[in-house]
Amino acid sequence: MKRIIGLFLLFFGFANLSAQRHEIGLKAGMSNLVGDIGRTNYILQKPFNRSISEHGFPFYGGLIYRRNFNPYQSVRLDLGFSHVQFDDRYAQENYRKQRGLFGTNSGADADVVFEYNFLPVNNEQKSMLSPYVFGGIGALGYSVMRVTFDNDFYRDGAGNAIEPTSAGNFKQTATYESGKKIIIAIPFGAGLKYKFNYNWALSGEFKFKPTFSDGIDYSMIDDKDIRHRYNKDLKQPNSTKSLLQQEPYITQAKLWAEETLKNRTYGNTNSKDWVNSMTLGLTYSFGRPPCYCD
Repeated sequence: MKRIIGLFLLFFGFANLSAQRHEIGLKAGMSNLVGDIGRTNYILQKPFNRSISEHGFPFYGGLIYRRNFNPYQSVRLDLGFSHVQFDDRYAQENYRKQRGLFGTNSGADADVVFEYNFLPVNNEQKSMLSPYVFGGIGALGYSVMRVTFDNDFYRDGAGNAIEPTSAGNFKQTATYESGKKIIIAIPFGAGLKYKFNYNWALSGEFKFKPTFSDGIDYSMIDDKDIRHRYNKDLKQPNSTKSLLQQEPYITQAKLWAEETLKNRTYGNTNSKDWVNSMTLGLTYSFGRPPCYCD
């Protein structure tokens, strides 16, 4: 995330020094999640017919900075915030409807993309309409589920730890909590840009963002978000480690944890989540360009 913001500052500073033409503006629209819970259509997911207090509204809002190198090519930075909702009750698949899982997620994102216009819409002296395509790299700060497995001894009536007599003669509990995590994404898409009134441009686009996470819908917990703790009331001989951190107890603890995670994992663990959006943007151009205009 810091590197992406650093690139934005670099582009902005260089634009001022070289008097390159640049644009700033706003965009807003709807966002949707394609994952292992809820609907699977990649665009045009309608809001749920439920109260906003239950699911929120699936929106996207953000800032645009665009640097135009010539009438056709630009580099763009998007900084935004989105809210997504997912609900099996609105899915087309019967097995999802019967499962009935649902939830929401939200977070900030930053994308740096290369944009190519098929017509010279960046020419400052002409009003023009042009389709465009784009692709790049981005990052999202979304919530994911984390779990802590606490492994403890059984206790006697006085609360003292009892040494295990077999591999499974202790107990394990799981505690779940959500926390923010930076997730890498590969944004790409297409849109239509209309230049008007010399300095203004209106654009509409579909953006698709396959991510490197399968946990935005909380359907899976990544290995890096799994933690084990072991009670140290009884320690290994000549060690500060818990007795439960040696064989055969540590293997049993891991087997229990794997079984617990397997029972709460949903969908295809080999597919990743997509966070997509459909937006309208309005930008204002300033800074005198090099002579690529007529």
